[in-house]
Amino acid sequence: MPEPDDAVDAAIEGELRLLDPAVRRSPELLGALLHPDFFEFGASGRRWDRATIIAELSATEPGVRPFTVSRMKGVRLGPGLVHLTFDTDRNGACAHRSSLWRQGDEGWLLYFHQGTPFSRE
Repeated sequence: MPEPDDAVDAAIEGELRLLDPAVRRSPELLGALLHPDFFEFGASGRRWDRATIIAELSATEPGVRPFTVSRMKGVRLGPGLVHLTFDTDRNGACAHRSSLWRQGDEGWLLYFHQGTPFSRE
């Protein structure tokens, strides 16, 4: 069994907060978890920057169903850098996810994220 790692635990905690609908709808809470140079390749194929993803997610309707998360695991790549992988399912839309979290003066922030759709069939 892997040794406990505070850095991985902090990244997982941040990732789970980002999946919380209340955090996703709050530009302040969302922005506090995203690195200033954040970007994403979404499951849609679109490239997102920090400002665009904050605007898009904070405009999401309150009734949007949250993601179901599975198989989340992480590894420390070096000092101040953690890689997370996990799967999400939202109403049958499944995606493999990959996130890079960087530690800085503000704490652990999401630097990069990618979603790749997949089918459970």
